[in-house]
Amino acid sequence: MLLNSSGSTPVVSVIVPARNEEECLGRCLQSLVSQVGTDFEILVVDDHSTDRTGEIARSFAGAQVLQAGPLPEGWTGKSNALACGVTSARGEWFLFTDADTFHKPGSLARALTEARERKADLLSYSPEQEVVSLLERAVMPVIFGELAVTYRPAEVSDPDSAAAAANGQYVLVTRRAYEAAGGHAAVAGVILEDVALARRVKESGGRIVFRFGGEQVATRMYRTAAQLIEGWSKNLVFLFRSPLRLAAVRLLEFLSILLAIVLTVAMFIRGDIAIAAVCGVVAAVLLGRFLIRILRAHFRADATALAFFGLPFFSYLLCRSVISYRSGRLNWKGRSYSGAAVS
Repeated sequence: MLLNSSGSTPVVSVIVPARNEEECLGRCLQSLVSQVGTDFEILVVDDHSTDRTGEIARSFAGAQVLQAGPLPEGWTGKSNALACGVTSARGEWFLFTDADTFHKPGSLARALTEARERKADLLSYSPEQEVVSLLERAVMPVIFGELAVTYRPAEVSDPDSAAAAANGQYVLVTRRAYEAAGGHAAVAGVILEDVALARRVKESGGRIVFRFGGEQVATRMYRTAAQLIEGWSKNLVFLFRSPLRLAAVRLLEFLSILLAIVLTVAMFIRGDIAIAAVCGVVAAVLLGRFLIRILRAHFRADATALAFFGLPFFSYLLCRSVISYRSGRLNWKGRSYSGAAVS
């Protein structure tokens, strides 16, 4: 079956929240309307966009375009938009996916099959991250490498573990589990609504499957340096337990590796081969530990090679995120979330 065009109940309701997404929405919707292998509907929720987002969404005959209602007190824009989409959704499964995602051919049917085979109430993929600019290639692997060791997929997918996580770019959840968890109303004011929803699904007895899903879905999160800085400044303070401590540790890691490399070269030039060898071993061990973490992020070789230079910028973003949160200046797409909830 293809895109649902009859009055029958679709298996999956794909819900795409979109606020000023004219740059990427067309690619996302084209990849969605081209899906095969299951019956589905597409609901695009235009979240008070001021660009061509609504026009682009309406140009796809297979997509139903909804208007997000006024933002209620205490709600984030994304949770409000997703809740709006749910009210019109008819499927037994909901796929919450961002407007900057690209869904690879057949991925929806494969995800549904995987969720059913693994008896998952919520299946979430961490997409392949497309990085283009030098800044993206340097810092994104560092961030996602850190996320991979903080939210370990094996632990999250273990029903006996309390660990819970999801990536809001791709969350496939049953209607039953979503409603049992309280839906987006239960996480209305939380910036990381994806992680909070996954936690509530697990606490209510649902089974979570969370893994890297680069073969299924891809995304380019930020297209400019300003977007990258604003976006991660909004999120990082909530993603890590002690962000300032982590910032200090990663900056120290960068300086230690750099110092070890410089001393290795300097001692070799001076002819102190024994000292140079010791410094070289230290540099190799530190770099090896760093690369093991970065490789968990599944980035291309060029980005992995540049990741070392992203360490100090990652520390900067962590500090900026903490300062923004404490000063009540968490901003995203023209909205301020001064009273954002942690979980």
